[in-house]
Amino acid sequence: MRWWDIEPVLALEEELFPEDAWSRGMFWSELAHTRGPGANRHYTVAERDGRLVGYGGLAAVDGTGDVQTIATARDQWGTGLGGRLLTDLLTAANTFECHEVLLEVRVDNHRAQRLYERFGFEPIGFRRGYYQPGNIDALVMRYTTESLVQGTPING
Repeated sequence: MRWWDIEPVLALEEELFPEDAWSRGMFWSELAHTRGPGANRHYTVAERDGRLVGYGGLAAVDGTGDVQTIATARDQWGTGLGGRLLTDLLTAANTFECHEVLLEVRVDNHRAQRLYERFGFEPIGFRRGYYQPGNIDALVMRYTTESLVQGTPING
């Protein structure tokens, strides 16, 4: 993801997450950490026929990766794009030498939870009222990275 991707990412973000969409400033802040000697973020986009149809981002700190965001356009659901984006993020976690990757997912987003489980993520807890303003709980999931050490995400 580069600065010129922010506008189409924001459009998709607003469509998919109208209540709790990230702001332009949040994306700019994340992208500021993707380049240079202290880079600890990885952001990627997917395009189809010249249209941005998905994106994802990972932060890495002290050996732990955190999936900051991942999304695909509704017309791409069921195509495997989410899995390809997640594979890219796990590959980045490997590059950052992470030993585990965490993420939060809405408790009512069963489609995403199934994707994460296929990759080997396991539920480890909840964050009550995490998604605002809707006050929706988040399921916290963790992927321990034996497969990342080997360089290949599992069950993808």
